[in-house]
Amino acid sequence: MLTERHLQIFVALAEEQHFGDAARVVGITQPPLSQGLRRLEALVGAKLFERGSTGVELTAAGAALLPFARRALTSIEELHQAAVARDPEGPEIRLGLAPEVPPAAGAAVAAACGAAVPGSRVTVVSAPTSSLTNQVSAGRLTLAVVLHPTVLDGLEAGPVQLLPTWALAPAGLGAGSRARALAAEQSARGGLPVELRRLGGLPVAVRPRAEAPAARDLFLDTLALHRPDGGTVVVTDERAGLAMAAAGQAIVMTADPTLIAPGVERYELAGDPLPTRLRLVWSRTPFAHPIDVIAQLTNALVTP
Repeated sequence: MLTERHLQIFVALAEEQHFGDAARVVGITQPPLSQGLRRLEALVGAKLFERGSTGVELTAAGAALLPFARRALTSIEELHQAAVARDPEGPEIRLGLAPEVPPAAGAAVAAACGAAVPGSRVTVVSAPTSSLTNQVSAGRLTLAVVLHPTVLDGLEAGPVQLLPTWALAPAGLGAGSRARALAAEQSARGGLPVELRRLGGLPVAVRPRAEAPAARDLFLDTLALHRPDGGTVVVTDERAGLAMAAAGQAIVMTADPTLIAPGVERYELAGDPLPTRLRLVWSRTPFAHPIDVIAQLTNALVTP
């Protein structure tokens, strides 16, 4: 089936004459752009570009079809605009956020979505990474912020953003001698971050593996490398983990710089060994200039 994305790839390649530049214009990476071109050439039954060492040039068939592609894209854009004009509430952008996205960062991404499409309605849902990627693939969500790594299964994705992660531990870590040793270490270091291995003894609260298998595996492997003792305990959400930390039963890792509770101490970790890795994923964006908007949304993750 000939799609709008095929036409976008065709026109971008014709104008940029370079795969990398065309991919940036369309808002995708180079491999799916090359795949899209091959599918388009198969659909029209003609070779559209000649590939050279420095770029690409239109073939005779490509030059003949290019005006039709441009007119088709113009018609599609007019259709979108007409649909928006008939919708008194404006277009809807459905944004998914993984539970690990800090509230301020999630709000910043939502605001950036609304600014990118004036008059739009932004609806936000929170769900585990595995659910979000499935919903984006099925078209139920416009885009989502998910944990990395994850199986994309044909989805497009923005760059990975690393958010610093803090440890929330019971005040005194529930053990007098360990607490005194850690307090002395912090004092000696002038309040500098502590080593993750020093926060031993209690299990680290983690969410179920099925929510984000690849990301959970990376987290657990890194945790075991830096902190071989203590183990983990599965919790349903960050709220449950924080309650366990307040009760002296677990340690919580969080990217939320504001999360705290009575009876809980916040520790900055030396070397930030367990950063929260986030990235945007989408199937088809509603943005007129997707590469620029994706860059804005990505920046919103780290500068809310």
